[in-house]
Amino acid sequence: MKVSIEVNGETVAEEVEDRTLLVHYLRENAGLTGTNIGCDTTSCGACTVLLDGESVKSCTVLAAQADGHRVTTVEGLAPGDGELHPVQRAFREQHGLQCGFCTPGMIMASVSLLAENPKPTREQVREGLEGNLCRCTGYHNIVNAVIEASGQEVDR
Repeated sequence: MKVSIEVNGETVAEEVEDRTLLVHYLRENAGLTGTNIGCDTTSCGACTVLLDGESVKSCTVLAAQADGHRVTTVEGLAPGDGELHPVQRAFREQHGLQCGFCTPGMIMASVSLLAENPKPTREQVREGLEGNLCRCTGYHNIVNAVIEASGQEVDR
């Protein structure tokens, strides 16, 4: 079937099998490998992207379901010219990443969380990101990064 999705502002139209997952479409058809394949069971969140501005785990969405919609991946967040999105910058400054595998999904979930709640508490950040797993950081610096990106004072 023919699928046409606006990915990071560019239309990607490809013939795919009807069972193609959005995560595979993004990686294989759009050539965007920032969206990671972690578990294929919705457990880890490494594949989180924004679909029409809403956070989704792209391993649970068929490419056909995204046909005619808008997808933003971690590669599409930054405004360009080497500048980072505020959430990306906060993750870097607060050391909210270690191995980096969960980072793209964690950043995308954080962007969605901040769109819904621009000034979350630390507990709200933890609750909002509970579907995204990190095996390296212990989450403290990730929470700090989201708090910083929201413009609030970071507890040390």
